[in-house]
Amino acid sequence: MARIGIYGATGYTGFELIKLLVRHPQIEIAFATARSAAGTNLSDIFPTLIDQPLVAVEQADLRNVDIIFTCLPHNTPDLIPLVQAALDAGVKVIDFSDTFRLEDLDTYARWRKKDHPAPELQSAAVYGLPELHRERIRTARLVANTGCYPLTAILPLYPLVQAGLLADGPVIVDSKSGVSGAGRSLSLKTHFGETHETFSAYNIGRTHRHLPEMEQETGLHIIFSPHLLPVYRGILSTIYVNTKPGVSEEDVRGAYGIYANEPFVTLLPQGRLPELRHVIGSMNIAMGVHLAEEGRYILVACVDNLIKGASGQAVQSMNLMLGLEETAGLQ
Repeated sequence: MARIGIYGATGYTGFELIKLLVRHPQIEIAFATARSAAGTNLSDIFPTLIDQPLVAVEQADLRNVDIIFTCLPHNTPDLIPLVQAALDAGVKVIDFSDTFRLEDLDTYARWRKKDHPAPELQSAAVYGLPELHRERIRTARLVANTGCYPLTAILPLYPLVQAGLLADGPVIVDSKSGVSGAGRSLSLKTHFGETHETFSAYNIGRTHRHLPEMEQETGLHIIFSPHLLPVYRGILSTIYVNTKPGVSEEDVRGAYGIYANEPFVTLLPQGRLPELRHVIGSMNIAMGVHLAEEGRYILVACVDNLIKGASGQAVQSMNLMLGLEETAGLQ
């Protein structure tokens, strides 16, 4: 049994992670931390059958732990010391924040308006998207779990980029997310009264913090428009691309053969498009391809942002890092 530590167990992704790990056949949870809820039980917060004690960060014992998950918000001040302490103790790390996702330090500084807080750690980090970086993740000590929005853009676009089918010019990614994508912390924009029976765009253009991940992994110039859906979970992205002259629909659909053996990627048959209800509660990313007119295609992709878009994706990487079956605990 591998022993796992979880920092930030009472957030949405931390709770989803525990729900996955408690039924994993080869995993034992060594500790789970919380701040204000330390000293209580996870079932006191989420009244379920999961009976997991919660401890303060300072009480977390890294001895005899194989991997930790840092399920903490972006810009958490003590993230870097936690990661460094784990690595120094020989413990591998899967981080849920965007701290280690951008490989180029200048890109990080340009988008975050500050220098990277730990460039030596960034140089050791691997972007945590198994479908693209499986072999690197197997040997990684630090994995930067991919963002949920980027996942729904990168995986549909990557086959077309690899096959050289896309024309020059920007790609439009139009995405809609449930409110859980913003995390469990209080925020005016995610209050019930601010989201119920309405629909809104936010951080459009080149302002959203997840945009550089998409461009890093695809090599494309992307115009990104995120929207907030009045639902709890799920992301659906609609992507508009132009192909080179002479590229056929058969060529486009054929490019997705790159995912033929991927356990969690589904390309729907011609004429069908995915919906949120197809993926909620699962590890699946469902994708559809529609020919709009000659040389122009609309791609649609959707995931459960808390599972394949976050906690399940992290477990997938954990399995690789521990040398376990990649799908263990996820089917």
